[in-house]
Amino acid sequence: MIKTDILIIGAGPTGLFTVFEAGLLKLRCHLIDALPQPGGQCSEIYPKKPIYDIPAYPEILAGDLTDKLMEQIKQFEPGFTLAERADTIEKQDDGTFIVTTNKGTKHQAPVVAIAGGLGSFEPRKPPIPNIVNYEGKGVEYMIKEPELYRDKDVVIAGGGDSALDWSIFLTDVAKSVTLIHRRNEFRGALDSVDKVQELKNEGKINLITPAEIKAIIGEENVTGVEVHKKDEDPFVIHTDHFIPLFGLSPKLGPIANWGLEIEKNAIKVNNALDYQTNIPGIYAIGDVNTYPGKLKLILCGFHEATLMCQSAYKRIHPDKKYVMKYTTVGGVEGFDGTKKEAPKAVVKKIE
Repeated sequence: MIKTDILIIGAGPTGLFTVFEAGLLKLRCHLIDALPQPGGQCSEIYPKKPIYDIPAYPEILAGDLTDKLMEQIKQFEPGFTLAERADTIEKQDDGTFIVTTNKGTKHQAPVVAIAGGLGSFEPRKPPIPNIVNYEGKGVEYMIKEPELYRDKDVVIAGGGDSALDWSIFLTDVAKSVTLIHRRNEFRGALDSVDKVQELKNEGKINLITPAEIKAIIGEENVTGVEVHKKDEDPFVIHTDHFIPLFGLSPKLGPIANWGLEIEKNAIKVNNALDYQTNIPGIYAIGDVNTYPGKLKLILCGFHEATLMCQSAYKRIHPDKKYVMKYTTVGGVEGFDGTKKEAPKAVVKKIE
C-alpha cells in the first residue's frame, strides 16, 4: 500500500505543479499516470510543440515545460506510479480513499486530486477513404519530432491552435507548408491567426480556405492530397506528409464510474471555492474539470491546483492554522531541509 497526503491522478503539467504547491504546505504527493513518463500530452503527443501562454516564457516547448516542472518539484520528492491506469476508488471508514490501478497497485490518501487532462484520448480522423493505409507512411495525426519534416513538403489540415501553431513552427523546418481549413474563420488564438496571415503574405505558407481534403494520393507512401474547394474543380497538391490536426477524442475511462458528477465528458466542480467534486475529498483540476466560464489552459490548471492545495491542507489538518508566506520570504524548503534562498519580503497571513 502506497500512502501519501495527496494522491494525484495524472502527471501532466497541472498534476506536476500540484506537487509544488502541496510541497510548500509540507504535504507529500504521489502521482498515477497511464503513460510511461510524466508530462501528459506535453510529453506523449507534442513534446516539440511551442507553448506561448506560460508566464515568463514568451515561448517554451511542451517537453521543456515538463522538464522545468520536474526540476521545480524535485525537492519535494514526489512518488510516481507510471504506466498504470487508476481503475477503482473506495472510501474507507476513516475518510481516506484507496485507489487501485489496473495492475493492482493500491494507494491510500485522505485527498485525491484528479488532474487527468483530457483523459485517455485518440486523434479525430477525417473521413477520407483508406486513410488508415497511409498511417505511418506520410499520414501523422500528431507531431512528436519536427525534424521528421526537415526539407519536406507538408500539408496540414485543421482550424484550431494546433494546426495554426504547427504551421507557423514548420515554416522554419519544412521545404513548404500548406494549411487547409474548411472555413475562412479559425478557432485558434488571434495572434496565431494574424501570424499565419503574415506568413502567407510573405509566401512562407500556402493557405487554402475554405477547402477540404477528400482523398490521399500515393501507392505506398503519401505523394499528394486531393483538395476540394468551393466552386472550383478538385486539384492535387504534392506533399510528403499529410497532418490532419482535428483535435482529440477524450474519454474519462474508469474515472467516469467513480460516482462523480459528469457533464460533457468532464467532471463538475465547485469553482467558487476549491474545485472539489460532489464527493468531499475528491478534487478535479485542469482540463478534466468543468464549471461556468472554464478555460482549458495550462495556466488555469496551475491556478486551480494552488487553491485546491489550500483546501486540501485544511481537510488534512483541520485543527491547524496555516500561515501563508510568499515564497520570496526565505526561499522554498524541500522535505530534505534544503532551501533555495530568496530576497526578504513581506509576510502575508491568511486566517
